[in-house]
Amino acid sequence: MFKLHSQLTKDTIFIGKFELSQLLIHKDANYPWFILVPMLPNISEIHHLLSDEAIQLIKESNLLSETMSEIFAPDKINIAALGNMVPQLHLHHVARYKNDISWPNPIWGNKPSTKYNKKNLKFRIESLVLAISRKGYNII
Repeated sequence: MFKLHSQLTKDTIFIGKFELSQLLIHKDANYPWFILVPMLPNISEIHHLLSDEAIQLIKESNLLSETMSEIFAPDKINIAALGNMVPQLHLHHVARYKNDISWPNPIWGNKPSTKYNKKNLKFRIESLVLAISRKGYNII
């Protein structure tokens, strides 16, 4: 049975579900930072997925990164599946800007995180969900 890793539960807010993955937003407001977590038990690597699952994950990742590019207009979208601290397979999608707090360095371990205020968190989530729904996809 799928269960979200405790560190992801601590660091993120649940937005909804795609066909394969949960969509989460990271609580660090320094960056538009979303995470896809395939809702499959005991998966730590992309190559552990069945072919159709891997294809679906890439489709969801492409949809997310394309939508983030459109609404947040970043200089770069970084996508990463690290797993050093959280062994459960999850894909980070981070919109990066040349003037962000960590550019050009990695976001991990460089700067303290900034908490969202309720208004900005709501706006960031609603902007993404609305843009995805306009493309004909539903997040449940």
